[in-house]
Amino acid sequence: MLKLSAAARQAINAHARETYPHECCGVMIGRPATGARIATEAQRCGNLNTQRAHDRFELDPKDYMRLDRQAQKRGLEIVGIYHSHPDHPAKPSQTDLNAAWEGYSYVIVSVQKGEPKDFNSFELKGTAFEQEKIENA
Repeated sequence: MLKLSAAARQAINAHARETYPHECCGVMIGRPATGARIATEAQRCGNLNTQRAHDRFELDPKDYMRLDRQAQKRGLEIVGIYHSHPDHPAKPSQTDLNAAWEGYSYVIVSVQKGEPKDFNSFELKGTAFEQEKIENA
């Protein structure tokens, strides 16, 4: 389960809206809890995939490392990754699955004609994604 703060959800939706028709990506920062991940903030990362930005993302590892260090200094950690799917469902693609790591929540927001619509989270279990419940933090 992902417990997501209202501020984090708003930040993800704003990022997705601003980058449309391209995919956005970033990290969710918070802390793990028993049976859940608690994400209190969302931080933007650059999308290094410029050739297929409309349907692919490659999270900038420099941004990831910088945000991870900043979170650790505050006693927090990266608990998940988010990205948008412009004019596509908020469901993981095979590309998303191939790049996923266990132990994270993966939020995907569907952006239809520039407006965020569906908002889902998934967790990698073995070799497949399972949708996870999102609650307000």
